[in-house]
Amino acid sequence: MADVALKDLRKSFGDVEVIKGVDIDIQDGEFVVFVGPSGCGKSTLLRMIAGLEDITAGTLEIDGQVVNEVQPKDRGIAMVFQTYAIFPHMTVRENVAFGLTIAGMPKAEKDAKVLEAARILQMEHLLDRRPSQLSGGQRQRVAIGRAIVRDPTVFLFDEPLSNLDAALRMDMRMEIGKLHNQLTATMVYVTHDQVEAMTLADKIVVLEDGQVRQIGTPMDLYHHPANLFVAGFIGSPSMNFLDVTVDAKHDGTVTVSNPSLDPIEVTPTDSVAPGARAKLGIRPQYLTPSADPTKGKLHGTIELTERLGTETIVDVAMADGTKVIAALSEDAIFEIGAEVSLTFDPAKTHLFAAP
Repeated sequence: MADVALKDLRKSFGDVEVIKGVDIDIQDGEFVVFVGPSGCGKSTLLRMIAGLEDITAGTLEIDGQVVNEVQPKDRGIAMVFQTYAIFPHMTVRENVAFGLTIAGMPKAEKDAKVLEAARILQMEHLLDRRPSQLSGGQRQRVAIGRAIVRDPTVFLFDEPLSNLDAALRMDMRMEIGKLHNQLTATMVYVTHDQVEAMTLADKIVVLEDGQVRQIGTPMDLYHHPANLFVAGFIGSPSMNFLDVTVDAKHDGTVTVSNPSLDPIEVTPTDSVAPGARAKLGIRPQYLTPSADPTKGKLHGTIELTERLGTETIVDVAMADGTKVIAALSEDAIFEIGAEVSLTFDPAKTHLFAAP
């Protein structure tokens, strides 16, 4: 396996710069996920690592070697695409072995590699079927198997689960996680789904507009987002943001409030001054209904409830028109139009300077 280093990597299409100086260090054996909204540059960045997109500036190193000008086939990588890209007229065995066949590998060695990949992916019973006889998840296994037999130094995954239904996505997500543990391989995975990122990654790279906004472990990003974008992107349901005024500044803390929020003392993430406008972030999971309406910190009216079995999602309209989402106990029952007061731990909030 290998380290991968991206140093001030840039990509332009004509006069438009889409990757704007990215620095990322991926350690040997790490599972790193690039995550961000559509158009943020994550797939372009992955294709640059694969050699499918030219590098405009900066350097890309794989296992200590600069590979900017190295052909994709010589980089020691294998890529699994969003589309399965398997041949319908070939059997599973032939599809998995295709790259080895093209390379002229002896039949005995090729067959051994195919059988080993099939064993790892638990698809030995599928080897003589054709793609039309397979489910979407099985077809994706074939694509992954074709990557495994190449013994790459780095596996690249470009939104490999986006064509699967919800149940299959969860199953395949678990299989890819198991595969990483079994192969102890360096893997770089692209997705727009932050749940995939949180559950699979050793390290997450959050991208926006061709730039890295934060790099860290899933729980680092969840508990210590560096900015408003990361705070709003990581976590489901998304973090609530309240417009507040900084009433006073203390030693390391500030007091904030708004018409629907009782004054509270919080530790700011960004530097803020008294009288300034700011954004207070509260995760829906940290809001709880107050038994005494006069002692709640947030006050509003129930607009919608969603019973999901394990929890109840409640949409609350504040007096200033702000909408707040609370993820409450499965036993919570509220009527539309009812007034509610919600409490939370100020230590679990995030205060950002207003953009």
